[in-house]
Amino acid sequence: MSLLFSRASLASLGLALGLSALCLSPVTAQETAPAPAAPADAAAPAAAPVDPNTVIATVNGQPLTEADLVLAEGELSQQFAQLPPEQRRAAALSAAIEIRVMAAKAVTDGLDKDPDFQRRMAFLQQRALHGEMVEKGVVDKVTDAEVRARYDQEIANTPPVNEVHARHILVKTKEEAEAIIKQLDGGGDFQKLANEHTSDPSGKSNGGDLGWFGPGQMVPEFDKAAFALEVGKYTKEPVQTQFGWHVIKLEDKRAKQPPAFDDVKDQAKQAVIRDKYFALVKSLRAGAKVEIPDANLKKAVDTLESAK
Repeated sequence: MSLLFSRASLASLGLALGLSALCLSPVTAQETAPAPAAPADAAAPAAAPVDPNTVIATVNGQPLTEADLVLAEGELSQQFAQLPPEQRRAAALSAAIEIRVMAAKAVTDGLDKDPDFQRRMAFLQQRALHGEMVEKGVVDKVTDAEVRARYDQEIANTPPVNEVHARHILVKTKEEAEAIIKQLDGGGDFQKLANEHTSDPSGKSNGGDLGWFGPGQMVPEFDKAAFALEVGKYTKEPVQTQFGWHVIKLEDKRAKQPPAFDDVKDQAKQAVIRDKYFALVKSLRAGAKVEIPDANLKKAVDTLESAK
């Protein structure tokens, strides 16, 4: 396995070195002589679709098509990330030609007959087919109705949660907090006292307003005290946290609204894809004859499978 990765890394390094001239010279040229910006009102004409079978180049008599170029751009996108868009196509073509001539040389030298290479090629083919099966057999079959149903299911299974709107006054000592509570007991205005006394910078101009928050969003001591209050009431004893001493007032309570479908539909789709993928794997594994002679390894694999 280590040999597999080391050779793959060397191949990537060789390609990266081969592309270095392409990546460096345009950047340098841009720094010294930046291209003038196009006028804002100059709309670029829409590019006409290109036939994927269009021959872009020939390498030793073998055609290199538009489809090959698109594939190279996709597979090598990270290497081209620093290039200006208009130069990525040329870089992709140069890389594709480089790959073709190096591959041809490898075949001439008999490297394609090497057992380790053939094992890696078999694995890469299987991995690519796995990816195709996931894409065509799982992802492409997910419907909008399934995604919406998963969202509705998650919402229905989520227990209702309250959130609160609170204010606080943060001071350094318990004595300061007790003095503020005494003023509140005497009819003092919470917002005015917060502006005058709180050490929380964000609360000095808004009366200590913390806005709405749900359970677990504040430190535990603060959270417990805030959610225990009745609307309009304030804590009769100072609340200590890692930040200091707080006097908390509860402004309002409400049921927390679930996220809108459009805001989480991507997560819902991923959940559907995940479930469908594992269901497919489970059915395929059930029909496959898998033998693992090493008892300890078999136990470890079975543990992993049962957790899916």
